[in-house]
Amino acid sequence: MSRLENVLGRERAITSLGLVVIVALSWGYLWTGAGTGMSALDMTAVTLFPHRLPGGIAGMDTPLSLVILMWWVMMIAMMTPSAAPVVLLYRRVLRHHGTAAGGSAATSMLLLAGYLTAWLGFAVGAASLQLALQPSGLISAMMLWSKSALLSAGVLLAAGVYQFSPLKRACLAQCRAPAAFLVAHWRPGAAGSFLLGLRHGAYCVGCCWLLMALLFVGGIMNIVWIAALSLMVFVEKVLPGGERAGRVLGVLLILWAGATLLV
Repeated sequence: MSRLENVLGRERAITSLGLVVIVALSWGYLWTGAGTGMSALDMTAVTLFPHRLPGGIAGMDTPLSLVILMWWVMMIAMMTPSAAPVVLLYRRVLRHHGTAAGGSAATSMLLLAGYLTAWLGFAVGAASLQLALQPSGLISAMMLWSKSALLSAGVLLAAGVYQFSPLKRACLAQCRAPAAFLVAHWRPGAAGSFLLGLRHGAYCVGCCWLLMALLFVGGIMNIVWIAALSLMVFVEKVLPGGERAGRVLGVLLILWAGATLLV
């Protein structure tokens, strides 16, 4: 093996390890309860109709900043695995263009930072919505899942219908084709790397935001729902046949919405 191959292999390993560490730390934070005062297991239930479960006693008042952090770390844990292909491909392209050893790994992390900044924007909106819904009694202040059949059915229906929308298809196409995305939107320099990641993140928010909204139905800190949605997003964005799987999911969500109103 040549010295160049050794360098490329080492940088690929460093970048991959960085992604694994980020995801592992994020999942660890969620597992401990993300500052809610309860473990994630205490807020997890395996059921199709969480609104029928008891909501527990009143939850503690949590500042907006901590709720934003909870949502953002959750998005990092859920979305980083499906962003790995574009990050790793970007590192390879940088090396091909002559970026110095060590520089391509660091610069690819700037792309990831931009990507996760887009999800920070989503986290701010989701956290604000959560704190607005809790006083109304529509979601449990303690268990953080929907207590309303109408709310649950509405979110499920919206998420299901959105799976077939032109906007969903357009955003998913960008997420599923990292090479085409990099060619179309390439920007030079460190700032360009961050902005490239921000743009890619915006497409992925556009693709997945209503799937993430399903956490309001099943429980914002419900580990089973978080893991299931993470897997679905990865299948839809990365694996062959992901578009078809997304359409099947859309049908199931619409049927689920109807069943929610009947139970």
